[in-house]
Amino acid sequence: MEYRFADCLLDDDRHLFTRGGEARHLEPQVFSLLVLLARNSGQVVSKAEIIDQVWHGQIVSEATISARISAARQAVGDTGKAQQIIRTIHRVGLQLVAEVERQGRAQSAPMPPVQVRLLRSSDGTGIAWSEIGEGAPLLRAGHWMTHQELDLDNPIWGPWLQGLGRGRRLVRYDPRGTGMSDRGCTDLSLELMVDDLKAVADAASLARFPIFAASQSVSVACAFAHRYPERVSKLILYGSFVQGAVIRDGDQGKALTQAIGHWISTGWGSPTVGALKSFTSLFMPDATEDQVQSFMQIQVASASREWAVRLRDFFGTVDVSHLLPEIEVPVLVAHAANDALQPFSQAQLAAQLLPNASLLRLDSINHILVPQEPAFEQFMTAVDHFLA
Repeated sequence: MEYRFADCLLDDDRHLFTRGGEARHLEPQVFSLLVLLARNSGQVVSKAEIIDQVWHGQIVSEATISARISAARQAVGDTGKAQQIIRTIHRVGLQLVAEVERQGRAQSAPMPPVQVRLLRSSDGTGIAWSEIGEGAPLLRAGHWMTHQELDLDNPIWGPWLQGLGRGRRLVRYDPRGTGMSDRGCTDLSLELMVDDLKAVADAASLARFPIFAASQSVSVACAFAHRYPERVSKLILYGSFVQGAVIRDGDQGKALTQAIGHWISTGWGSPTVGALKSFTSLFMPDATEDQVQSFMQIQVASASREWAVRLRDFFGTVDVSHLLPEIEVPVLVAHAANDALQPFSQAQLAAQLLPNASLLRLDSINHILVPQEPAFEQFMTAVDHFLA
């Protein structure tokens, strides 16, 4: 949606703000605050609603709130004294008093429907998989909370699928126990997840192929490349961790894993609960409110509370660092420089241990890149060049 007021244009779909026809950079909270006020133009937005929508219910100081309000006023050409555009209603909240014109933007073409198939892995667990597009193959290893059908229209995973699939035949699957794969499985091990990846590659008739892996699936992709070197042509590793938090950070990593497990246990199944918002904000601090809400919804739709906790606990103890020196295929290791969930040092470690790796540092704080940030297109362009 586009919002026009004064000499400003605010486009929450493209995460774009212009004033006087010139694009201006805004901090994420300032942008979210302006979107919230524009959506409710003429109405008073309470302080509690501002904290809930802009900071996702987290505890925030008065000084921080005042600083973001001041920055929002400065961005639109207003001041705290004039208050011609953003008015403070004492002890109540804020009000956007300028007249706002709303205009919906043309929606991008939806992704075509896919034929979801189900195969049986080595232990009999059903794995849901599908393919999108035409061209040279790329297999996306199953990562955190995907869903074969819901991903297509999701404002986070949809653009990822479009970027990875442009000009390619993208093969993808839901990890065991998640998405449209069997929910009743009880076994979880790195060996079984490697078997799952192989089963999908076999079903898709992929002989030798590149793999894209993100976050938790990096360990699976590396273990597969180590076990079946003749099957893998290239690896793209994004948001890598080759050592889980418990392995690399000891007691501190164990405490973090337990805290995340508590957030999941508390908020899973209730997308409005602050605990789940806090957990989601670790993945994408720069995401818009709509993106946060949609990501929370797809997480809840993709796995049970118990399986989500079990996955987090399992990958907290994974360690494939000893396998990397024996993986000789070309590897692109890409990582957000200020990733709040998995440290950049894990990407550096992977690039050091892999004999034929290059390291791409992305200027972002998001573990999952959001489509509106420059780093997203930078990464997708790097993928195109690497696979060319």
